[in-house]
Amino acid sequence: MVDDHLSGDAMARILVIDDSPTVREMVRATLESEGHEVVQAIDGRAGVEAQRRLGCDAVITDLIMPEQEGLQTIRELRRAWPELPIVAVSGGSAVLDKDDLLFAARTFGAARTLAKPFTARDLLHALGEAVAEPARSAPPPTRRRPRLRVLR
Repeated sequence: MVDDHLSGDAMARILVIDDSPTVREMVRATLESEGHEVVQAIDGRAGVEAQRRLGCDAVITDLIMPEQEGLQTIRELRRAWPELPIVAVSGGSAVLDKDDLLFAARTFGAARTLAKPFTARDLLHALGEAVAEPARSAPPPTRRRPRLRVLR
């Protein structure tokens, strides 16, 4: 069950940005089961446009996507909608470590981060915390800024 910040009578419109149809479907099913409306976008460019048109209440975005990746998306969303709760998710890539990517997402303005794979419960908890936390354009890092390392 979602935290109290997103439950009750008020249904939230949540934008889900991910290039994976499987991930989008899992997130959509989880959020709709809690009574929320879900808007889906396949990349950051489409996600920012959806936010402009529809004014969603919160965003869940992947970090590694074609067209426009998640860090640029978070930066654009944060500039235009400073109070918008953002949750960043990533499984990393063959080249970039997911922990470094998620740390960078916090630096760019994501309120919460989740490493893939994640459970429905993890997703709802992170989203509830993101909505409850006052938005910051660039949260202070909790550890020293990492140097992105290449995995071989």
